[in-house]
Amino acid sequence: MSPPFRIAVLGAQGVGKTAIVQRFLHDDYSEVAVSSKTRRVHLSAAVLNGHVHDLQITDYPAISSFPVSTLQEWTDVCCRGIRSAHVYILVYDICCFDSFEYVKTMRQQILETRVMGSGETPILIVGNKRDLQRGRVIPRHSISDLVRKSWKCGYVECSAKFNWHILLLFGEALRSVGCARCKHVHATIRFQRALRRERCVLM
Repeated sequence: MSPPFRIAVLGAQGVGKTAIVQRFLHDDYSEVAVSSKTRRVHLSAAVLNGHVHDLQITDYPAISSFPVSTLQEWTDVCCRGIRSAHVYILVYDICCFDSFEYVKTMRQQILETRVMGSGETPILIVGNKRDLQRGRVIPRHSISDLVRKSWKCGYVECSAKFNWHILLLFGEALRSVGCARCKHVHATIRFQRALRRERCVLM
């Protein structure tokens, strides 16, 4: 049995990381924002183009910096497992410039601390809170051009509140890790609760 796809969800405090994960896993959303102080590991499964894929989605709290070594990673309980992710989802709030600066810094730190010989772990940049479009601080085309052309990363905008582009986001995450079955242009993804009961481990 193949190991699960390990997805690390990172971002500044309050950008909606947990809301995105909860919307994907449970189709649930709460107006009450709860600040995550610990990492949460979710074991689940998804169906993409008719094939089942086990997922390990780790929702990390806002970390001060990306660990530069395995020793530092395991010394800080909030960072455990972060360097072995198959794909990084970096979330920012489209209405908060500082949250995009956090993503910018985190991406750079990931690039600088890649494990030698491990290849390039894909990074997906996600702009959340699209439902607050009128409060956007940076034009969408400016962010998209920077991310796609300069950073060579995938880019998705979503709204956890209205469940907009949440499945698209995780579909892009799966395709980015090079899954041979995930490369169809019009791939569809859905969460399959019947295949594996979602489990959350608080660390």
